[in-house]
Amino acid sequence: MPVDMCVLADDLAAETVVLRNLVAGLGEAGWRALTPAPGWTIGDQISHLAFFDDAAIHSATDPEGFAAEMERAVTAGQLTPDTIADRYSALTGVELLAWFDSSRRRLITVFAELDPAVRLPWFGLPMSAASSLTARIMETWAHGQDVADALGQERAATDRLRHIAHIGVRAMSYSFAANGLEVPHEPVRVELAAPDGDLWTWGPEQAANQVRGPALDFCLLVTQRRHRDDLAILAEGQIARQWLTIAQAFAGPPGPGRRPGQHN
Repeated sequence: MPVDMCVLADDLAAETVVLRNLVAGLGEAGWRALTPAPGWTIGDQISHLAFFDDAAIHSATDPEGFAAEMERAVTAGQLTPDTIADRYSALTGVELLAWFDSSRRRLITVFAELDPAVRLPWFGLPMSAASSLTARIMETWAHGQDVADALGQERAATDRLRHIAHIGVRAMSYSFAANGLEVPHEPVRVELAAPDGDLWTWGPEQAANQVRGPALDFCLLVTQRRHRDDLAILAEGQIARQWLTIAQAFAGPPGPGRRPGQHN
């Protein structure tokens, strides 16, 4: 079935509403509250999303200009998550929310009209427009988890988790490569219990390596928002067990993740 960019855009808009509802009523002290990401405030989480929304828009509307600018910034060492957070740390909560709102509206408008298969430059390898938009859903959900944790809030699990789970499954090879490990060639079967009771599956049913559990727990694992010991994810087979110790759905170097019991 072809990817429907309007459906993806609608899901991103819905995930955006959840995050915006968490931060819209915060005072300045709330925006400065620390999140589980070491050294990052709630404001840093929002500036990170707004910055990469702008980058995705630039990639879609001016691919050549984006690629040239990205190469210059990466060469100069100006595009690490921490340097981006530092760059915008003086913005007030009002300024951050206005930036996020504006960038997110334009991102949704631009991407809803793109051919899902068109290749767009990005940090590292190019990706399709559909993959780029799906990644924005994943990033919004993952950084939204940091915000929710900082505020002591719980978010309802929805079928939008399928987007995050899909990226996590597709990124298995990348997870091994990012950790300097040999990429396995054997398939892994993934079976996840969806929030509505459905079963989401990837990989051949008879694979020797199997991963099973709730979709929410798998998404928390691959976005490294919870430690594996705190999640109801089961693995069978050496490759599956090793993957769950290094799984990441995001590009870039492996993150520190979370400590066992940190959120209990």
